[in-house]
Amino acid sequence: QVKLVESGGGLVPPGGSLRLSCAASVDVIRGSTMGWFRHSHGDQYELIASRSWGTAMYIAPSVKGRFTIGVTSDLTTVTLQMNDLKPEDTGRYYCNTASPPHFHWGPGTQVTVSS
Repeated sequence: QVKLVESGGGLVPPGGSLRLSCAASVDVIRGSTMGWFRHSHGDQYELIASRSWGTAMYIAPSVKGRFTIGVTSDLTTVTLQMNDLKPEDTGRYYCNTASPPHFHWGPGTQVTVSS
């Protein structure tokens, strides 16, 4: 069973930065279009960004120019660099395949943007 583990969240003031990481595996990252999702209210997971192992595929308009999705050179970690954070970016962030079928959801990592 694929295991996804997110980390890097925290409490930051508006304008701050965070770098999220999602530990996966080489086979997962090479074989899937991976995405970062935000769960801020309700039952919906909002897709924020996605990429195949070679190139970025999608950046949500609300974060374009501020967030960058990447993959480490060893192909074991999907990253999300978050700059110029805003209060509306607050939420729990998860990584998974960009579209169904999804792997089992990991624990996520909480991002809180507040002064």
